[in-house]
Amino acid sequence: MAFPDITPDLKAAMPQLRGRLLANQSLAELTWFRVGGPAQVLFTPADEDDLAYFLKLLPKELPVYVVGVGSNLIVRDGGMEGVVIRLSPRAFGETRAEGDIVSAGTAALDKRVAETAASADIGGMEFFFGIPGTIGGALRMNAGANGGETKDVLLDAVGIGRDGTRHVFSNADMKFVYRNSGVDPSIIFTSARFRGKITDTETIRARMNEVQNHRETAQPIREKTGGSTFKNPPGNSAWKLIDAAGCRGLRVGGAQVSEMHCNFLINTGNATGHDIETLGETVRERVKANSGIELHWEIKRIGIPV
Repeated sequence: MAFPDITPDLKAAMPQLRGRLLANQSLAELTWFRVGGPAQVLFTPADEDDLAYFLKLLPKELPVYVVGVGSNLIVRDGGMEGVVIRLSPRAFGETRAEGDIVSAGTAALDKRVAETAASADIGGMEFFFGIPGTIGGALRMNAGANGGETKDVLLDAVGIGRDGTRHVFSNADMKFVYRNSGVDPSIIFTSARFRGKITDTETIRARMNEVQNHRETAQPIREKTGGSTFKNPPGNSAWKLIDAAGCRGLRVGGAQVSEMHCNFLINTGNATGHDIETLGETVRERVKANSGIELHWEIKRIGIPV
């Protein structure tokens, strides 16, 4: 489907805008699942000031959503009404280390932050090496892996509000919980600082190798997937519940539960967003029927169903 083109009106209302506005831009190429419809408007800001200017002048009735590398995201086949904002690595992807602190733009890959820390002998951020997303996503969902979470190392974060104002959030301000933060969802994070501990290089590199080996041997990282599909229930593992419910290898259309890791869904080649989401809901139903436990989505699902 195609949405009405509102980009001429937006450009006219924002004469000093420097970023790029695209109408009815496909989002499938921006997600790891490679599924989903278009964004009514896709905006790539030139920098933080450009983002603030855009948000300040954007009509309040237009919905806004931010995407990173789309590693933990299902875009539904009807696409996204309103504006989808994508922060580019060029403008928001810088990382640097000073002392025991690593600073990063929110378009920086989590893996790059781990590398930046390791190169400066800063320990404690090795877990980022195993998370296939960006720092923006890590802040929003308190991303974690291999025994570490974003909340363990975050010093502070910067975000732009829906009215274009700039905010700084301390670790406590983020109100982190398991796989989520309590910050207003309309805030768009632009940068963050993390504090680790000075550690010898060999220890850091050994830990990063452990993280990478775990990913390669236990997860279908070379498939079109979205990472961990469901949150682990308290005291349990989602993949064990899914396996016990007989869902390993289960298919809906072109979507399949991974044979390698049951908490991963895969686009086998021709899946739609509907296939993947339906498969996930089928898994939830079977787990609930088998164990009485309700699984909750970790993957974000956005857009209009068709």
